Amino acid sequence: MIWVLMCVLISLSVADEVDTDLEHSRTIYVTENGPRLSVLSQQAKVVSQRGGNATLPCTIQRDQAMPPNRKMRIKWTKLTSDYLKEVDVFVAMDYHKRSYGRFYGRVHLQGSSPLDASLVITDITLEDYGRYKCEVIDGLEDGTTVVSLDLQGVLFPYSPRLGRYNLNFYEAERACRDQDAVVASFDQLYDAWRGGLDWCNAGWLSDGSVQYPITNPREPCGGKNTMPGVRNYGLREKEKNHFDVFCFTSNYKGRFYYLIQPSKLTYEEAVGACLNDGAEIAKVGQMYAAWKLLGYDRCDAGWLADGSVRYPISRPRRRCSPTEAAVRFSGFPDKKHKLYGVYCFKCQY
Repeated sequence: MIWVLMCVLISLSVADEVDTDLEHSRTIYVTENGPRLSVLSQQAKVVSQRGGNATLPCTIQRDQAMPPNRKMRIKWTKLTSDYLKEVDVFVAMDYHKRSYGRFYGRVHLQGSSPLDASLVITDITLEDYGRYKCEVIDGLEDGTTVVSLDLQGVLFPYSPRLGRYNLNFYEAERACRDQDAVVASFDQLYDAWRGGLDWCNAGWLSDGSVQYPITNPREPCGGKNTMPGVRNYGLREKEKNHFDVFCFTSNYKGRFYYLIQPSKLTYEEAVGACLNDGAEIAKVGQMYAAWKLLGYDRCDAGWLADGSVRYPISRPRRRCSPTEAAVRFSGFPDKKHKLYGVYCFKCQY
């Protein structure tokens, strides 16, 4: 009897140890039903122009089983051209809304419904071009989407009076700004190449790379046995390396025109003539915008603000760019020469 009782106690003890081991090695299976919140954009790209408005679409899709959350956070940022940083644009949480930096007072949510996170940008500037990220955070759930804002406009190569390959990156930025433009992006250069731009001088782009577009391969421009394309020198040191620059400009609010004068002018006389007409001497970017976007055509060489002499031809003809529509460049002549007219620009506010 004692022996039987001892066997029973030993059996219970072993069973208890087995149960304990099973308890510690239990496997738990979790079923994942997918995200309860997602963020979508109906358009990957929105096209506008300088001075216009644009709506960057962003729609929230939310599991109906999730309880309402007044603390859901919507944040818009702008990606830098090298994609290494994000610049704050707009943040909203319930009734609290804030716009940042140069976007202050120019951006707001469309808000057509509680799930509409679309961003409206007004009075668009050249610097607004680029890619924007819409991020929504709802408790532990979050989602993002990216939308591009493209601008109608024109790209043009630029070098200063000093001549070819004299600009580091920061000087190139300033040179474009001085001509009512910004440093162009690779996408803008690529579009211009597809449109027929052929230029054998390498220039800075906004991402810090140096490239140039070739539609007619030839020996001094990468070799005549190479394929047409955008030639790429890669990323260069922004302070040490010197090249030309590709600038980009868009529509303007104002009037670009050739000022009729009784005689030809020196540069200083040209500046004064525009001022006397209630205007200012025009910039290179304004001439390109008038030529490309408005079809401006004038076969008279005239001074521009940077001291260069140019004239825009949209209808090629004998003695006026007979082979192609283009902005013709006559160089940087001595500013004391009385050989040219002047192009003026009058702002409209």
